[in-house]
Amino acid sequence: MIDLYTAATPNGHKVSIALEELELTYTLHTLDLMAGEQKQPWFLAINPNGRIPAIVDRAEDNFAVFESGAILIYLAEKTGELMPTDARGRSQVLQWLMFQMGGIGPMMGQANVFHRYFPEKIQPAIDRYQGESKRLLRVLDAHLAQHEYLAGEYSIADIANWAWVHTHEWSGVTVDDLPHLQRWLAAIAARPAVQRGILLPPRAERPNPTTASSMLERGQSR
Repeated sequence: MIDLYTAATPNGHKVSIALEELELTYTLHTLDLMAGEQKQPWFLAINPNGRIPAIVDRAEDNFAVFESGAILIYLAEKTGELMPTDARGRSQVLQWLMFQMGGIGPMMGQANVFHRYFPEKIQPAIDRYQGESKRLLRVLDAHLAQHEYLAGEYSIADIANWAWVHTHEWSGVTVDDLPHLQRWLAAIAARPAVQRGILLPPRAERPNPTTASSMLERGQSR
């Protein structure tokens, strides 16, 4: 049994989708980020960084794992699914996973901050982060022109990237000129496990710019 501590964010949805794909039994615990529940001592004992998502694997002596990418790797290695076991295949999956962790997530996240939440419209910052997000989406599109999925078979790399990329409109970035990326987005969105995982937990109403900005300042954006 796995306990999942999460909220309706792209990083949270990475893990709920993976758990659904792997058909693992888990208990969902939704944290109220606006109330700062992720900063409470009980949760900091699970994740010292005070961010979602995190899991506790009850079958492994209550082993806690935090950081969404680390959780995906742990679950894939635990089950032997969604990631190859050979060195080359594993490396390809991890490369595209790190592409999301180091690029797609941070750049789209900052685009969200300045485009949607920041109380003052700072156009150079908006242009910077939307432009870099679009560049990264072009990288994906070029790769997907020659590959059905990011790293051979469908993997945690696809889950991680899709959880962020499918929210591109919220970041103010279009994909109309990226046909291969559109094909990949649609193919993953059609998977039953993805359709289940993206609804867990249900997404609350988008916060207004004032409360969202305050939440971000307190480090509660994930």
